[in-house]
Order: sequence, then structure tokens, then C-alpha cells
Amino acid sequence: MRTQYKITILLAAIVCLPFFGTVGSQLRAEDVSFKASAPKQVVMGKPFQLTFSVNHRAKDLRAPEMPEFDILAGPYSSQSSSTSFVNGQRTSTFSLTYTYTLMARKEGSFTIDPATIVVGGDTYHSNALKITVLPADDNSAATPAQQEGSSAAPSSSSSASSSSSKGNGDIFIKTQVSKTKVHEQECILLSYKLYFAGVDVAQFTNNTKLPEFKGFLKQEIEQGEIQTELEHYNGRNYQTAVLYRTLLFPQKAGDIEIEPANFEAVLRVQNRTQVRSIFDDFFATYSNVTKPLTAPGVTIHVQSLPAGKPAGYSGGVGTFNVHSSISANSITTNDAVTLKLSISGKGNMKMVKTPSVDWPDGFEVYDPKVSNNFKNTTSGVSGSKDIEYLAIARAAGDYTIPPITFSYFDTNDNRYKTLTTESYTIHVARGANETDQTVVTTGTYTNKEDIQKLGSDIRYIETKALEQDVRQRQGLSGLWWLWYVIPLLMAIILFAVFHKQIRDNADINKVRYRKANKVAQKRLKQAKKLMHAGQDAAFYEEIERAAWTYLSDRLSIPQANLTKENISGILREKQIAEELIEEVSHVLSTAEFARYAPSAAGSKEELYDATAKLIDSLENTKL
Repeated sequence: MRTQYKITILLAAIVCLPFFGTVGSQLRAEDVSFKASAPKQVVMGKPFQLTFSVNHRAKDLRAPEMPEFDILAGPYSSQSSSTSFVNGQRTSTFSLTYTYTLMARKEGSFTIDPATIVVGGDTYHSNALKITVLPADDNSAATPAQQEGSSAAPSSSSSASSSSSKGNGDIFIKTQVSKTKVHEQECILLSYKLYFAGVDVAQFTNNTKLPEFKGFLKQEIEQGEIQTELEHYNGRNYQTAVLYRTLLFPQKAGDIEIEPANFEAVLRVQNRTQVRSIFDDFFATYSNVTKPLTAPGVTIHVQSLPAGKPAGYSGGVGTFNVHSSISANSITTNDAVTLKLSISGKGNMKMVKTPSVDWPDGFEVYDPKVSNNFKNTTSGVSGSKDIEYLAIARAAGDYTIPPITFSYFDTNDNRYKTLTTESYTIHVARGANETDQTVVTTGTYTNKEDIQKLGSDIRYIETKALEQDVRQRQGLSGLWWLWYVIPLLMAIILFAVFHKQIRDNADINKVRYRKANKVAQKRLKQAKKLMHAGQDAAFYEEIERAAWTYLSDRLSIPQANLTKENISGILREKQIAEELIEEVSHVLSTAEFARYAPSAAGSKEELYDATAKLIDSLENTKL
């Protein structure tokens, strides 16, 4: 019996084995990651590495044909694995990497096709790579720092640069704008780009001072983490990093000057010793040096928008599209209808006005609801402006909503364009609860109150009760006015009081001046406790602090800048009595002497009384 049981289990396992193998293969297919990586830019004649990484044990790597590159070495394989336990769960990772060393044969942009590898009997493909091969450095070319002046001449109408160089190291910043000739409200991308070669940059931006961009509406682009790339410029290959980007919209015509921007880069410099040894390269020390850099200014030539603006011009400048829809074409009275309009495109989206809808008579119109979905990118502000127009039908009939027009200036064609939506026909039927006697006013509604059912018949108005109610209201009108006026006056008074307190508290010197005596009295109280406790050193220190702090607060001068000599001079300039000035000098000298030589000091009570008396005298004196 036991033997038959074992045979049954074995047969079941054999039958189910293909099924479990298929499930395991599917799971592996979802988890396998096979990726290729290499620098986006490389330099002609300089080797670089191409790697293929897979997160499972694999075999039979087949690299693509790479006729534009020479394979100097490889493939070299390496693998790593790790296991961790978190909250009782075991997690394992594995990585297998194949590395090639390549060198480009010619300049240009080239694509490396995907490679293949076998994992668990299945073949997987890596991603393709695009690599740009830059020219080698031209040693005869002048660096920007060697060119005339402290700033290099712009290589085009849209960029300028400022640089500094020392030895083989070179670092500078270029001011780049997408356009230098634009129309009003036309978008400009401004970038500050750092170039460096032969220097070790530890920090790209330290203290940054940007211009105010007067004459422009600014829309900043989220920077994120600064990335570096290679770029061939003026015969040399530089590492580059974009430090700041923003979108600018000129608000007036004419030449608008963008002032220079100031940056600081922190460079890592090796410390040089006068006596060199063979160990210097192994045990070298480094220091961080701050390098100020200036990004040159640039002039933007702004043209006025051409004449002949269409009627109802929206203020939009860019490229736009419009789309509209309506919630229903057949409704009953007192039902709402929603007309939706979407303005999408790229340009000065935030300056676009909301188009108006010419609703027919018989509709109560509400203010439109506007939703802005904009995104700032390097190509400009793009997205959509979604508008919902709500209206309520108050009268039965057939109505036509005319087309909505949207006019803008197209920057691609340099002319005005007008977009038009379709018109909509709405059939409004009489509501089920309404009768022929229902009173309906067919006019353009502007009231935004809640919808109420209209009366079903005309009723007699009792004028006697109405006249009595009017007389009562006239008698109470004065009292009602008081209920409104008194809170208003109280609000004005409270605003004036709080505004004065806020203004006074904003001046730190005035706050310290007003609270000088209060702070001094607290210190004197603490000094008295120390005196009774027999803590002489602490007592003298607290007395000295009370005097110096009080004088600092009353004279509005930091304690670090106060001395006994300049205190006397300041008090004489304020025409304070000479006896009081001598008393100030006496108390300060006695307190200082007593703190450093307590045994030789006089009576503590006399010093305490003299300090308290001095503060009272100064408090009663106008400083």
C-alpha cells in the first residue's frame, strides 16, 4: 500500500513538472533585466567602456556588430551577489557584467544595436545605445581665457561666455538664449551653462546672484540634479553642466538688456609643497578653493505685435488649438447645461484671456470655471486651459449658441489667427411640474441664486400688512446701521493698533531699546540671588552683563563694538551730564575689576546698589 502511494505521488510530480517549469519561466521573464550602458559622448582617439549587465545567471552573450568602433579589450566578465534579511524576509540580488573597451574610428553620431543573452533557456535583448563621437582637442586653438578681454565673444547671436584659466585648467560660464529677436510675449529659453576642463569641480554653485530680468515675465524650470555632459567648443572638449534655466516672456517692445549673473564654483585643488618627493602623488592633500564666475549679459530685441489685431484678441502668443463640447442638446426648463472649451498648445498660456460665450436670452449664466494644466519645459510653457461655462435654461424654446472665437498671434507663421468652435442648438422643453399659467421672464439672467420653483398662479398681495412691515423696518433702520458701523470701527481700530505693533516689532533696535530696562532688571534680580547664595564670581559676572547689555540695547550698538572709551564718547555726543558719564565708567570698571579679582573687590552690596541706581538714572535720561 505504501509503495503504491509513493508511485502515485511520483507520477503526479512528473505530470505537473512541465506546468511548474512554464510558470517559473514566466516569472523569470518578468524579472530578468538585461541592460547596455556607455557614455553618451566620447572623444575621438580616447578609449571608453561599454557594459552589458544582467541580474540573473546567463550565458552566450552575443554583442552586435560595431563597425564604427575598435574593440581594444573584452569582454571581461564579473559578477556579484548579496543576501539580506529584513523583517524576517530573505532578499537576494545577483549581477553579471560584461565589459568592452572601445575606441571610435571616426566622428559623428552612431547607434549600437541591442545585444542578446540566454537566461534559463530564453533569449533576451538589451537596449540600443546612441553615442556621439566628438573631435579630439585642438592644442593650437585658443581657450576662451586666452582670447581678448575677460569674456569671450559669442559664438552665435544666442550665446555669450565669460572664462578664467590657469595652466591647463579652464572654467567659464556661457549665457545662452534660444532667440535674440522675438515679438512681445514670445517665449525665450535662457540658460547659464558651465564649461570646465582640467579642473576638479567639487561644487557647481555656491553663492548665486541672478539678474532681476526687468521687462520680462519669468517662469522658472525645475532644475533637478545637475548632470554633466561632454561638449566640443572652440577646439576643445569640455565637461558641461546647466546651472540654471528659465523661460522669459518680454512685456514691452524695444531692446531689453539682461544683466550679467554671478556664480561661484568650488574647485578641489591639490596642495603643493616646496620640496617634492616620490610620495607626493600617493599622500597628496587637497583644499577647496572658491572661484567667482560671471555669466555675461545679453540684449534681446523685442518687436511689437503687428497692427490689425482681430476683435476679441486673447493676448495669446504661440501655437494653440481649441476644442469644445456640450453636455446636452435637449433639456427641460430649470435644468443646467455645461459648455466645455479646451485651449491647448504652447506659448504664453498664463496670459491667455478666457473667451466669452454669447448665451441666448432665456438662460441664467454663471461665472465660468477655469482649470489650468501647464508645464514649464525647455521648449516653453505647454498644456491646456480648460473652461466650463454653466447656464440654466429658464424658458422653453429652441436656442442656438453661436461659435466661440479665439484669436492669437502665431509665432511660426508670424501672423494673427482666429480659431472658431462649432455652434450648438439646444431644445428646451417645458418642465413636467409647470403649467400654462407659469410666469417665465425671457431675459438674460445674471442672478446667481439657487434655483427656486416658480409660483403656479397669481395671488392677492395684502398691502396693509406690507405697509406695517415697512414702518417697522424704517424704525429699526438706525439700530441696524449701528450693528454694522460699530464692528467696522472696532476692526479699523484693531487694525491700526496691530499694524503699529508689527511695525514697531520689525525694528530690532527699537525693540531692544524698549525692553532694555526689563532685561536689565531681570539680570539684577538674578545677581541679587547669587549674592545671597555666596556665589561671588557668578554675581560679578551677572552685574557686568547687566550693565553692558543695558548700554548696548539703549545705544543700539552691538556689545562687540562697545568699549568704555567709545561709550563715554557716545554719551558726550548725546549731551549727557558729565557726572552720569563718570558713574557709567566707574560701574563698568568696578564690575570688570571685581570679576577678575573678587578678593580685592569692595562690598558687593555697594556695587549692586550703584549698578541699579545707574540703570534708573539712564532710564530717566533721553539717549
